[in-house]
Amino acid sequence: MMEITKKICAGDVRSASRLIRDLEDKLPEARPRLKQLFPYTGKSFIIGITGAPGAGKSTLTDALIGELRKQKKTVGVLAVDPSSPFTGGALLGDRVRMLRHAEDEGVFIRSLATRGALGGLSQAAGDAIHVMEAMGKDVILVETVGIGQQELDIIHHAHSIVVVLVPGMGDEIQTMKAGIMEIADVFVINKADRPGAKQLQTELASLLN
Repeated sequence: MMEITKKICAGDVRSASRLIRDLEDKLPEARPRLKQLFPYTGKSFIIGITGAPGAGKSTLTDALIGELRKQKKTVGVLAVDPSSPFTGGALLGDRVRMLRHAEDEGVFIRSLATRGALGGLSQAAGDAIHVMEAMGKDVILVETVGIGQQELDIIHHAHSIVVVLVPGMGDEIQTMKAGIMEIADVFVINKADRPGAKQLQTELASLLN
């Protein structure tokens, strides 16, 4: 086993970050290193979190991190951000909201840029999930870019999928029915203090019956 993969399996954050970066950049040496990690993957529970921009996905992710850490679970977080038009890198807005966990050794947070990928996930997202699994994370939270019928990649990676909705999305629910609504295991109505929260709950319930 290569030295970097040994360190990743021991939970080394710096080595994991380096390999994820190399996989994003498609460096030729990255793929063989990832393959060495495969025997150490498959034990993490993966939760996908998706929802419209501004629905509060990062707030929910942040709260879930806190609850999981109370249960002594180690957590990996993959926040898939829109690409910067200037650099192609992730706009780190999602990760900024979770900075309170940055000093926690039991939490590893990584942002990935979509780099033009459709489906709501970065092309390197699956690779990054494998790296976090090899690190031994108990739970991996994967936050996608947005919501819609193209944001379905998450179904190939997650054991459970959470869709975050906010009041005022009634019309959008109708258009989502054929896609994202059908892959959800859990629906969260966020910002429930807003007008229309009860109506959204009723509309959602009628679609699910």
